[in-house]
Amino acid sequence: MESKEKKNEALKARTGQIQPGSENISASHAPGLEDIRLRAYEIYLERGALPGSELEDWLQAERELQHAAQPKAQQFLVAGESE
Repeated sequence: MESKEKKNEALKARTGQIQPGSENISASHAPGLEDIRLRAYEIYLERGALPGSELEDWLQAERELQHAAQPKAQQFLVAGESE
């Protein structure tokens, strides 16, 4: 059991710097699979690393990242219109 705790701590340390509003936006302004995967993993850790809600974590991560990308996409449109 102790090795599982050490593994979780190591994974938390690696993902600790991931931000929910990732700056990496593709040309279509949709979040990438890697961004979604990392955010879903963060959500999993925030829930206490309990299994059984993988789909909910994934869908929540998609919603969060899409919501964060929308204002940025609008900002690019406005900037492009003024040129």
